[in-house]
Amino acid sequence: MISRFQAILFILAISATGFSQSSNFREDLLLKWDNTRAYSIEIAQAMPSGEYDYKPTEDVRSFQEQVIHMADNVTWLCSAFLGGTPFERESPVGKEACLDYLKRALDYAYTTLETLDLSTLDDEVDFFAGPMRRQRILFLLNDHLTHHRGQLIMYLRLKGITPAKYRGW
Repeated sequence: MISRFQAILFILAISATGFSQSSNFREDLLLKWDNTRAYSIEIAQAMPSGEYDYKPTEDVRSFQEQVIHMADNVTWLCSAFLGGTPFERESPVGKEACLDYLKRALDYAYTTLETLDLSTLDDEVDFFAGPMRRQRILFLLNDHLTHHRGQLIMYLRLKGITPAKYRGW
């Protein structure tokens, strides 16, 4: 028969394991976001100011529009689905304004991820593509940013600019 003391120790051990996993998850999440932030900014900085309106074809976003879209999407996902405070969308014009907006959006996401209640990751949210767990929103946050950063890299290469080496570890 298990004593009350043994039962309490067992419960504490399980709780400590869960806390450690959550703590490690947040640590990894924030480290990954730091690298994602730095790399995204490096890519956005690589395009000369005079080329921020560049678009390879008429039916795609310009470099500037891609940067703004990245910032808008990050702030929308964080504020609408991950518990972030409201973030005022902007319409920056020019390289410096776009870089500033992107930096603030990525910093805002870091703060949101830093304070995210990890116990809510299994909660479903109403997403336009259908119900989705918050955990998938985290995946989407990174995936969508990576998708558009990849487009920026192609824009840079089409202009003969070598992008920064990947550093998103």
